Amino acid sequence: MSKKAALLINLGSPDSTDPKDVRRYLDEFLMDERVIDLNPLARKLLVQGIILNTRPKKSAAAYQSIWWDEGSPLIVLSQRLHEKVSAKSEIPTALAMRYGNPSIHAGIEKLVAENPALEEVFVIPLYPQFAMSTVETVMEKVNEVVTAHFPSLKIAQLPPFYNHPDYIAILAESMREHIAADVDHVLFSYHGVPERHIKKSDITGKHCFKTGNCCRVKSPAHAFCYRHQCFITTDLVAQKLGLAPDQYSVTFQSRLGIDPWLTPFTDKTIKSFGEIGMKKLAIACPAFVSDCLETLEEIAEEGKEIFHEAGGGDFHMIPCLNDRDDWAQLLGNWINAFANKSVSAVV
Repeated sequence: MSKKAALLINLGSPDSTDPKDVRRYLDEFLMDERVIDLNPLARKLLVQGIILNTRPKKSAAAYQSIWWDEGSPLIVLSQRLHEKVSAKSEIPTALAMRYGNPSIHAGIEKLVAENPALEEVFVIPLYPQFAMSTVETVMEKVNEVVTAHFPSLKIAQLPPFYNHPDYIAILAESMREHIAADVDHVLFSYHGVPERHIKKSDITGKHCFKTGNCCRVKSPAHAFCYRHQCFITTDLVAQKLGLAPDQYSVTFQSRLGIDPWLTPFTDKTIKSFGEIGMKKLAIACPAFVSDCLETLEEIAEEGKEIFHEAGGGDFHMIPCLNDRDDWAQLLGNWINAFANKSVSAVV
């Protein structure tokens, strides 16, 4: 009877490509105060009064273009990963999604039901970098569920692993396998967030965006700075791949609304590369560990179209880590380190 267990948590996906299911998913996702951080009334008016009346059909069509016979790529890939991780773990594991199904409540409930002696759950947010709209909202939801339904459980968390040497080595190797020797440029495209999210996460209250190179100036703020952590992941992987500074760059995708978001923008950068006649462009999305709508549709389909229409040549999207054996083994190693010691043994 295990006293410890692990819960892997990914973003989530609609249950199907039916606009009703997409609408339900978008409602849960966009009404999260850490995704759209407006006051409750303004968020409700924007999401339920405007977005949910216009976006579900368009989003449903986008999901239909990437949907697999087995279901949502993100869900299927997460399930495959979980199966491999479970086989390598010394303690019970479960899979949950921040939005949609299986829910975080369902994931914890499964662990508790199958392990009556359970005392502590090791939560693994499947996001390498910290952000309000990813790691923070996952842990807030976990704590909310535990407080309401499983008050005797203790919760431990895997910290963001954006610079963990083992993760960097695996990410670099996964990219190396897909980068041609004569590639002109490697683009690291990260999911965008509003600049205000970065400022709100600044624990010093006086560092982020105060200077032009704030992400390169050492600060306690970096422990919770998504932008800084994206740059560090990129730099470390580029070093592993032997890329010169002019052979790679960082951009941000998936902006929403008119407020300032992190720049430079991925779509505009891809277009500019096409306009100069770039012959071979490789693009990776290291904010995600599983391929999903943002990689398979926004980059592999829309990005490729933008590049070709602007005059570019070969466009190659590098797959996420998905269910690679080495990635599953690393997660298993972290879980086993926790099982035998504590979170400090993991990092």
